[in-house]
Amino acid sequence: MIRIERFDEISLLGVRVIDPLMRLDAVADVVVRRGVIETVTPVHTAEVHRRSAQEELNSEVSDSGGEAEARSSCLKINARGLILCPGLADIHVHLREPGFEHKETIGTGCRAAAAGGFTFVAPMPNTKPAVDSIEGVRYALDRAAQEDACEVGPIAAITVGREGRVPADFASLLTAGAVAFSDDGVGVEDDAVMADAFRRARDVGAVLIQHCEYRALSAGGVLHKGAVAARRGWPGLDLRSEDAMIERDLRLCRGIRARYHVAHLSTATGVELVRRAKEDGLPVTAEVTPHHLLLTDEACDTGDTNAKMHPPLRTAADVEACRRGLLDGTIDCVATDHAPHTAEEKARGMLQAPPGLIGLETAVPLVARAMIETGLADWTALIRWFTEGPMRVLGRRLHAVAPRQPANLTLLDPAATWKVEPTALHSRSFNTPFLGWWLTGRAVLTIVGRRVARRTEAPAEGPRGK
Repeated sequence: MIRIERFDEISLLGVRVIDPLMRLDAVADVVVRRGVIETVTPVHTAEVHRRSAQEELNSEVSDSGGEAEARSSCLKINARGLILCPGLADIHVHLREPGFEHKETIGTGCRAAAAGGFTFVAPMPNTKPAVDSIEGVRYALDRAAQEDACEVGPIAAITVGREGRVPADFASLLTAGAVAFSDDGVGVEDDAVMADAFRRARDVGAVLIQHCEYRALSAGGVLHKGAVAARRGWPGLDLRSEDAMIERDLRLCRGIRARYHVAHLSTATGVELVRRAKEDGLPVTAEVTPHHLLLTDEACDTGDTNAKMHPPLRTAADVEACRRGLLDGTIDCVATDHAPHTAEEKARGMLQAPPGLIGLETAVPLVARAMIETGLADWTALIRWFTEGPMRVLGRRLHAVAPRQPANLTLLDPAATWKVEPTALHSRSFNTPFLGWWLTGRAVLTIVGRRVARRTEAPAEGPRGK
């Protein structure tokens, strides 16, 4: 479980510090005092090994995940073998509150985020009521402050009620604390309305996050329109519904030049459209989810509704294109699209079950499985996709792992092996196709100022692979 505590002083000894912003990858002792990083002192590897051996002789408690000692208001962690990085950020989550608290609350969602290593999450506005008012933005901020597990930056609706007709008041929503605008769950289909939204976003310096889908092309589809859908006799969701809206929006962006972000990019054509737009200098960014980097529509063939996504899992060629896009910078970041649903809802069968999966606690090890264990990337790249990338999309400052910087940090254990099962998760729901999988890599704790959110249980040892 995750425990929230406060410490005046935190010492992380012999930790591997990876900070893409500082281009730093070194073993160091890091001291945080009163919420601010005081020192980052490089330590020679031999010194770490020598000191660690002596500490083990003198310690009553020792384990491979790092030992922690709390006395008074001080926390001291022997962090050899662990990775310290800037706090992870997820700019696409669904916390369901208000209106759908039976699936998730801001409290359970924030604890799941902290358990996954995230110090910042941006919830989408498809709540009930939708977040299209100052009151809605303030409600999310106030609830997150009460829970105090991670920072929340609400995303407000592009249009009133997410109905695609009347643009919301961007200026007042930004002043209230909104960090971006999206009608996520539905795309803004009307050309004139979207053009108006582009102009409003440009005038206030905001970013539009688009769920790209023309419902006339996707209507009735429950999974990718391909071999699996045909074989099972399920209605397919045409990938052109996504590609066509990306193409339309990029034309608007070319003329109006507002910041535009493609949510949960899933098609090879979409990746290429974004690549060309960036080459042309358009202010365009994009995200991809861990599941679109790892799974194909074959995961639906068993009838597992936890593999029903929106956008759907696609083909191996689309997965490969998304991986290439992430590696070459076409795709800026990874976002989970954390979408909790109850077991009862997911038991309705492929035609009736709602799409989506939880993803906050499995994001890091799943991207490691897709990109590091395949030899495509390293931990520096993975950390960049969860830190510098998403913060740049929102235009927010990323705090470096450096002296005099506010402490906003994540501690990861890249070797921790654990099994995905409901008892290991903090979300109120456990709808994920990765149930039963053994994953490698896990967050140990997060630090924001004096607040520490850390695990109280050690990771289980088990076989590698599914």
